[in-house]
Amino acid sequence: MRLDKFLADSQIGTRSQVKEFIKKGLVTVNGEVITKADYKIDENSDCIICKGNTLSYQKYRYFVLHKPSGVITATKDNHDKTVMDLLPKELSGGFFPVGRLDKDTEGFLLITNDGELSHRLLSPKKHVAKTYYVECSGELTTEKVAQLEQGLHIGDEKPTLPAKVETLKIEKTSYVIKLTITEGRFHQVKRMIQAIGGEVTYLKRLSMGGLVLDELLQKGDYRELTHEEVGILKRN
Repeated sequence: MRLDKFLADSQIGTRSQVKEFIKKGLVTVNGEVITKADYKIDENSDCIICKGNTLSYQKYRYFVLHKPSGVITATKDNHDKTVMDLLPKELSGGFFPVGRLDKDTEGFLLITNDGELSHRLLSPKKHVAKTYYVECSGELTTEKVAQLEQGLHIGDEKPTLPAKVETLKIEKTSYVIKLTITEGRFHQVKRMIQAIGGEVTYLKRLSMGGLVLDELLQKGDYRELTHEEVGILKRN
């Protein structure tokens, strides 16, 4: 691997920034100062130090993004701002969102370059749990809650799998619930609420695969997952 690519992948800076670090003699490989950006390294065994910090290569990386409303879940789009536009440029190559949140939906979104984990988390056979905070217009009754929890028809060949419902607030013409599902059908939460005569007015994903969205992570912000959190995801 080229030295400048290794440094950029390690989020030391952009490709142009890391080239400057190398040019200024701020990078050593196995104790030797290297001033050529295209210097070839063995990312698995060489000791690379930049500005006093020892770096280790990570083939796969994982980030949680607090997706705001108004951006689409895609790697690029000719018309709308995407979730990838919220991340630094060095994460533009090879990284992608796991699954999809609608343009007007907020909350937990995993960004990674690990295709195998992404496939596993999205596989219908795995039944990975996802919890949503849902504000709805309409009436919520015990019977309607039972429908959601037992599974109901939303226009597909098969009814939905049983969901978990936690009622947070009920008024005459509106209600707020936490809804946990183990599928990822197109517009599933919105269609489930429509099937019981309601309409979603606000939707936010709170958790996925055992990981919960940080309360302190502001809309549009992101952070890298810890080793422990990655381990939780991989157990799904």
